[in-house]
Amino acid sequence: MDAKQPSSSLELDLNMPGQSCRDTGPEAYTAKSLSESPTGEIRLMESILERENMRRAMRQVRKNDGAPGIDGMTTDELPRYLRRHWDRIKADLLAGAYKPSPVRRKEIPKPNGGVRLLGIPTVLDRLIQQAIAQVLQAMWDHTFSEFSYGFRPKRSQHMAIRKAQSYIKDGCRWVVDLDLEKFFDRVNHDRLMNRLGSRIRDKRVLKLIGRYLRSGVMVGGICEATEEGTPQGGPLSPLLSNIVLDELDKELERRELQFVRYADDSVIYVKSKRAGDRVKESITRFISRKLKLKVNETKSCVIQPGYSKYLGFGFTHHKGAPKIRIHTKSLNRFMERVRELTRRTRGRRISQIVGELNEYIRGWWGYFAICEARTCLINLNAWVLRRLRAYIWKQWKLPKTKLRELRKRGLPDYLACPLAATRKGTWHSSANGYLAKALPTVYFTRTLGLVLPG
Repeated sequence: MDAKQPSSSLELDLNMPGQSCRDTGPEAYTAKSLSESPTGEIRLMESILERENMRRAMRQVRKNDGAPGIDGMTTDELPRYLRRHWDRIKADLLAGAYKPSPVRRKEIPKPNGGVRLLGIPTVLDRLIQQAIAQVLQAMWDHTFSEFSYGFRPKRSQHMAIRKAQSYIKDGCRWVVDLDLEKFFDRVNHDRLMNRLGSRIRDKRVLKLIGRYLRSGVMVGGICEATEEGTPQGGPLSPLLSNIVLDELDKELERRELQFVRYADDSVIYVKSKRAGDRVKESITRFISRKLKLKVNETKSCVIQPGYSKYLGFGFTHHKGAPKIRIHTKSLNRFMERVRELTRRTRGRRISQIVGELNEYIRGWWGYFAICEARTCLINLNAWVLRRLRAYIWKQWKLPKTKLRELRKRGLPDYLACPLAATRKGTWHSSANGYLAKALPTVYFTRTLGLVLPG
């Protein structure tokens, strides 16, 4: 085999039989391609390791990139490693002898306090998990509820928000907001494996998934056992969470309730406060007794849609036609990030600051662009511009520098001199109308290329 590392994952040959690679997309690999033995036994592991499935898994893992696991291997180093070791790894998988490595613990601060615990698998385990997830997704996805939108092909958070909006338009004036406490850390392994066993007949695949669930977490050089939960961070966890919570979806459908679920965030829309209290109590009981999960009572509530927050969005209070709006907490997080990027002690050129801002704002607005109530953006954009004016004013430092720069930008002396000599603070000066005249919006948007939401 050529020892040269391939330039892309599409060129990676994993020594598997099959046709040359085609970019067939996420929907191309379906459950119909599962190999079957002459006795009728589904050989699911062989289907997972099929060449095209593995190639697609490799492309996805390299596209996602991500931090290395406990072995320190990066996604760029993975193809070279597989060229040397794939025959052994494949043999272990087919024999049911493969043992995953423990995941690396990483704590991500939550916006409202606390931390989210991530478990980062090695890149090799991410590749195998991705290959498993692609096949199981095809087996399960068509059976999931149409009101489940998380981690599914051709579904998104925006679709979930628009569905919630349709319920409000239909007259649902109350929402039951259910928060599952540490859902990914509390998933019951026995119940999950029973669910998987109802469709997976290949015991090697079941054993491998069970080993991933119990692979342990490396914390400070010590491996801690995992007796419950599906660690966030691996490609398999989102699908397993949908399989677990599909039971909840089916129960809500059986009761003919109007709901939306994205991952572990579920909201149920009802006509009255009394109905909401009743639904919240009964569904909480179902979740704790049947699913063996815990509802966070302090964060779960029955509330009017105009005050609720779902996936970062809210809704206006218009009874007939509620509009999608950006929730206040999402706006506050945006402002916190902009404050970090425009901190006046950073000592970077304004062009660099604008470049970093653009990268963040494009991603932020790419998500929130479906909002319909946009009046908040007027003040938000004005505030961003003021932050940038304050940054420039701070950089000019000395009064003579300020006077020179103001003159250069066309401000007459009778306006520039008092402004340059002011003893008022930077933030106070940034609101001065004459400074805004010297540094107008077009200077930031056209000259510096600033992108603003809306």
